[in-house]
Amino acid sequence: MNTHRTLFSPRRIGWILVGCVLGFALGGTGSAAQQVTALVGARIWDGTGAEAISNGLMLVRDGRITYVGERGDVPVPSGAAVVNLNGRTIIPGLINTHGHVGSVGGSGRENLIAQLRLYAEYGVTTVNSLGGEGPAAVALRDEQSMTGLDRARVFVAGAVVTGNTVDAALAIVQRNADMDVDWMKLRVDDNLGSSQKMSPQIYSAVIDRSHELGLRLASHMFYLSDAKALLRAGTDFLAHSIRDMDVDQEFLGMLAASGICYTPTMTREISTYVYESRPDFFDDPFFLSHFDQAEQERFQESRQASSARAQPYKEALRVALRNVKAIVDAGLPVVMGTDTGPAGRHQGYFEHMELDLMAEAGLTPEQVLLSATGLAAECLRIDDEIGTLRPNRWADFIVLTENPLDDIRNARSIESVWIAGEALR
Repeated sequence: MNTHRTLFSPRRIGWILVGCVLGFALGGTGSAAQQVTALVGARIWDGTGAEAISNGLMLVRDGRITYVGERGDVPVPSGAAVVNLNGRTIIPGLINTHGHVGSVGGSGRENLIAQLRLYAEYGVTTVNSLGGEGPAAVALRDEQSMTGLDRARVFVAGAVVTGNTVDAALAIVQRNADMDVDWMKLRVDDNLGSSQKMSPQIYSAVIDRSHELGLRLASHMFYLSDAKALLRAGTDFLAHSIRDMDVDQEFLGMLAASGICYTPTMTREISTYVYESRPDFFDDPFFLSHFDQAEQERFQESRQASSARAQPYKEALRVALRNVKAIVDAGLPVVMGTDTGPAGRHQGYFEHMELDLMAEAGLTPEQVLLSATGLAAECLRIDDEIGTLRPNRWADFIVLTENPLDDIRNARSIESVWIAGEALR
């Protein structure tokens, strides 16, 4: 992944050095202390898998966390701006490891900002956008290492790699690399027999060339046999569920040996058939808090859902649910992703639907939250910047009125969303 700009800038290195000094974390007197925000009294779940802090203190300065611990273990710096969060729960901002920006409304800057803002309003503070982005998205990525950020962070893959020949596919790889993307993305899928899959010769060449360029590659797939073939070819990320049959021990062994992550994107299946009738979520206050109901009704009316075509995806979802549980039970990394962005796959809201589906598959609330925070950041190799509430990370977090460790649906009880140490307004 191309992280030189966002992770290792001179600004970043400087803050790491300064943040190691305890006196900086605690503030002091004078103007320096005025820059500190102290969030006190909340339960803090830090995204590492450690036990939640029951009565916490988190200190933030210039957008980054400088201290997290029990309230009372260190003093609140004199002059700090104190935010009393008694009775609340703080968790890291959610990370969508497979979304899309620019699929609807175009790839212009203002449209991308609006979509990233929509993600953020639902607590999704980072989106790994796997296909369809252009220079405007790259520019937004390059601008996000700053305070005052009022949208979700974004990482990009550029054009999805396609082509009927090796040369055609590699030409897209090179154009993406020249644009300075973070990932490559390809599709190995026949859309239930309605199209032709990319051949092993082509996708192997694409994977090899991506690695030569220092870029990791995410693979869209559907079938167990293709997932195994892609693992043998060296893919770096399985960007959907295996949905044709239950995973077997051979696959689990291959996934373990590869060390790569698997993202279920189960709401993608839901989006293929949920509009056969009026979806229940059209009446959900949480959905409507950031979506216009009239707009959704117009979408419903214009959507021509085919019941016959939807039936295989209903069965595919049941297979996907079983496979998520099997992979997690094997101790392998499953991370939250949704494939949101195209029409009908609602950014922000569908991420919470995905969390619910992971719980339905049998994961505990903590396993679900880890898949969308610390584990997701590790998978994307951005865990030294975001994903957990630890010193030197960006202060991207959600304040909840209910505890999601009791019930994952409590992740919807959003009181405020903070990005780079400031609450969205």
